[in-house]
Amino acid sequence: MRLRHKPWASEKIAENSHYVIPEPQEKKGNWSSIFGNNNPIHIEVGSGKGQFVTEMARANPDINYIGIELYVSVLVSALDRLIEAELPNVKLLNVDARNLNEIFADGEIDRVYLNFSDPWPKNRHEKRRLTYKTFLQSYEDILIKGGEIHFKTDNQGLFEYSLKSFSAYGLLLTFLSLDLHHSEFEGNIMTEYEEKFSAKGQRIYRCEVKYQNEK
Repeated sequence: MRLRHKPWASEKIAENSHYVIPEPQEKKGNWSSIFGNNNPIHIEVGSGKGQFVTEMARANPDINYIGIELYVSVLVSALDRLIEAELPNVKLLNVDARNLNEIFADGEIDRVYLNFSDPWPKNRHEKRRLTYKTFLQSYEDILIKGGEIHFKTDNQGLFEYSLKSFSAYGLLLTFLSLDLHHSEFEGNIMTEYEEKFSAKGQRIYRCEVKYQNEK
């Protein structure tokens, strides 16, 4: 993805601290208080321009959502969408996914969404893939007992790699679709990438996996 430089983005994000939470490390263990309720918290790692997390929040008002995006120039687009939607159950974070354990306490999150993550196809970049074992460990730490990962991609290689990674880690596969848009799955909310890829006739892969941990 080619990023367009937006010199005004950081200032706009700072002006909307009720949506893009500053110093998120200081909120560790207290995210329910940020939302003002004890509803489940779902996070999307790599939320892009925010279409998925915003529409999920609109469809599920009794669930709190946090969109995590590393790039300011992309996050500001998600912020624009959230400002327009005026949803109380969505927050955004400008953080690196490698630092999730510094932001969330053990068992604080109920579900993780990974949508159209960078496939990092070269073998030397394996550790950067969001389904690599070190990331799976981070998700396990912050998720409740039996927490789930919901994963979507158009990249067959990444999907196959991820299934192997999930299995090697001991995750239980509870849902699998090799062609989501031609399946009987209901309630799918698309990301911006998903709309673009599916319009070109590309197959969308999706799975759900569950941790079998004892907390």
